Amino acid sequence: MKKEEVPQDDKNLTEGKFRDLCYAVDENGNYVQVLSSGWEPKNIVIMQAWENVNEKAEKARTDYKNGKVSPLVFHMECCQMDIKLLSSYTGFSKSKIKDHFNPKAFQKLTTSELETYADAFGIKPSEINTI
Repeated sequence: MKKEEVPQDDKNLTEGKFRDLCYAVDENGNYVQVLSSGWEPKNIVIMQAWENVNEKAEKARTDYKNGKVSPLVFHMECCQMDIKLLSSYTGFSKSKIKDHFNPKAFQKLTTSELETYADAFGIKPSEINTI
């Protein structure tokens, strides 16, 4: 693809604020780096993926409001984490994390444990209960 043919479709979720690094051929036939704001097929797939993330987060929010799960499930979905990844970020075992999904077990977490989870999610400890 030639440098001037690199797609610049700004209709993605980031509204053109972010760019992908692509390689294209310049007027001298050399490969050069070119920033692209995307192209329609890729943007459609990205939007569908984010819709999936948002659906999972909304289900976690509903489950939390219905007392089925702790807020950890919501934050985990928003951060696109699974139990294995959260375990690697926190150092907690996968079974311990599963236990913390239970609202009653979550209420018994220490300040230190809450801080560990908050750090993994990139939020303040005071925000861990905010959904």
